[in-house]
Amino acid sequence: MQPSPQAQGQDVKSLLATPKAHPRLFLNAGDDIALHAKIESDALLRKASENIIAMADDMVTLPPLKRELEGKRLLAVSRTCLKRMNYLSMAYRLTGDTRYVEAAEMQMLAVTKFTDWNPNHFLDVAEMTTALAIGYDWCHNALSPETRSSIRDAIIEKGLNASFESDYPWIKRKNNWNQVCHGGMIIGALAIQEDQPELAQRVIERAIENVPKAMAAYAPDGAYPEGPMYWNYGTSYNVLLIAALDSALGTDFNLSKAPGFMESADFYQQVAGPSGDFFNYCDCRQNSGVAPAMFWFATKRNDPSLLWQQQTALQSFLDHPDKANGESERFFPLLLIWTGSLENIAAPTTTHWTGEGDSPIGLHRTGWKSPNETFLGIKGGGPNAGHGHMDAGVFVMESDGVRWAEDLGMQDYHSIESKGISLWSYEGRWSILRLNNFGHNTLVVDGQLQTVKDNAHAPIIAHTADGPMPHTIVDLATIYADQLATAKRGGGLHQDGYVVIQDEIKTLDRDTEIRWAMVTHAEVSFDNDHQATLRQDGQQLTLKVLSPSPAKLEIYEIENPTNDYDAPNPGAKMIGFKVKLSASTEATLTVILQPGEAPKAVPAIAKLADW
Repeated sequence: MQPSPQAQGQDVKSLLATPKAHPRLFLNAGDDIALHAKIESDALLRKASENIIAMADDMVTLPPLKRELEGKRLLAVSRTCLKRMNYLSMAYRLTGDTRYVEAAEMQMLAVTKFTDWNPNHFLDVAEMTTALAIGYDWCHNALSPETRSSIRDAIIEKGLNASFESDYPWIKRKNNWNQVCHGGMIIGALAIQEDQPELAQRVIERAIENVPKAMAAYAPDGAYPEGPMYWNYGTSYNVLLIAALDSALGTDFNLSKAPGFMESADFYQQVAGPSGDFFNYCDCRQNSGVAPAMFWFATKRNDPSLLWQQQTALQSFLDHPDKANGESERFFPLLLIWTGSLENIAAPTTTHWTGEGDSPIGLHRTGWKSPNETFLGIKGGGPNAGHGHMDAGVFVMESDGVRWAEDLGMQDYHSIESKGISLWSYEGRWSILRLNNFGHNTLVVDGQLQTVKDNAHAPIIAHTADGPMPHTIVDLATIYADQLATAKRGGGLHQDGYVVIQDEIKTLDRDTEIRWAMVTHAEVSFDNDHQATLRQDGQQLTLKVLSPSPAKLEIYEIENPTNDYDAPNPGAKMIGFKVKLSASTEATLTVILQPGEAPKAVPAIAKLADW
């Protein structure tokens, strides 16, 4: 339960009155000893530490950052600065070598001279403030008084004060902007709290009041409505915010107790397939990578199994070192602080998982211990979710280490906006192939888009982990309002290893054409009109249409879209079929995806009501 605003004010003021010594962000004085001991006792953490130091060595020679916008964004520069501060400052904490401080100082002083940190796109300010706060805090004792003053003034003027210069929408938003911007401001405020206690109090109280508005998205069970990539972004800053409050003030004001927040780590682990790739719905790329926030969750929950996939991602990252320049893996050094031992981690035990909320999903897998397990993900929701696509009903499927049924994923925002398309006001958004239902593994009815009406939301109406075919069923009726009378889609993972995708629909009082399609990078050969063999990476899968019987499989071209604003999709294609239905007709569309070289006979598939 959260304290009243009055109690918050009293608590924050009293807690700020006795500031801890630097460092106080995520680390406290004396923690370096425990950090070294932890690293020395774990081979993988030693390798991670060596990677951070080697990366910092490369960063020492990088030129200072410049204020160069990409379109309306300074975000790449801010994130690059954050990466450099995390690596250089951590390398200093690990080694005591002041070369890293000198390099961090050069970068920070360059950024303090920027005219501003681009408050028109406040994410840029938040990430830059985070960067300088960490560099200032972790390197504090090795910085000259003059340098400290310059960095501190920039954090205050270009960061914290800038956040009060307008009634910014992010302050009360319910999405990742809220988490990132409040997170950055809190980290900045805590770094300079002894110099500006009243300003720090205002920043912290504002965040405590408003961050729960965004955290409500985790309820009831952790499924993040903006997809797994934006879970990583928004939740990373939510974790940074909470961890900074904990380390600097000794409390997170119960923010970590928000319904579904701690459980969201289960979502993030479950939403990646056996390959480690995401079920990348909404604005999301397929590849996942290391998520330092997961190490915080694993420690906070005392559940090392949350790191089952992260340990593999970490090993892969260390085997293929990142480049020093750029913004990728900018939070990576923080995992050294947040993690426990990475030895003898047990596999998760849950193989069938569902999450509700604005973007409900159902996830099924045959197991955890092999990258060749079979995995099925299916999504409900609607286009109105944050970073949403017209992907209600979409599914992905992988087996034998191959993602057979794919989601094309997001398109780079600048590539769209530079063509004059208003991406965020939704004017023109739904003409983009990767965002509309024409480019997703879902239905297209009479060549129309899915509806974006306010009530367009596909709930999960059934999910089970039991029986011979664990499954998830989604009601798509409002998504196809004015197009179909009823529409339901079920996705099942049979105990014999095959996947069933079944649609049950009823047409309105007019003839209707339905297109069923699935994105793949596999080589496709047609065995007959209703069966195809897919081959990729030495593996094989059979796609068979069980109903309707007259369906004829075909390929839909998506590799080189005709619109100049659509990104190319190298090697991608859609396999599917169209069926024409009479007015007021009930129909069932059933497709089987069967891994392996020798497809077996599949028994008749029951109606969804009997699954």
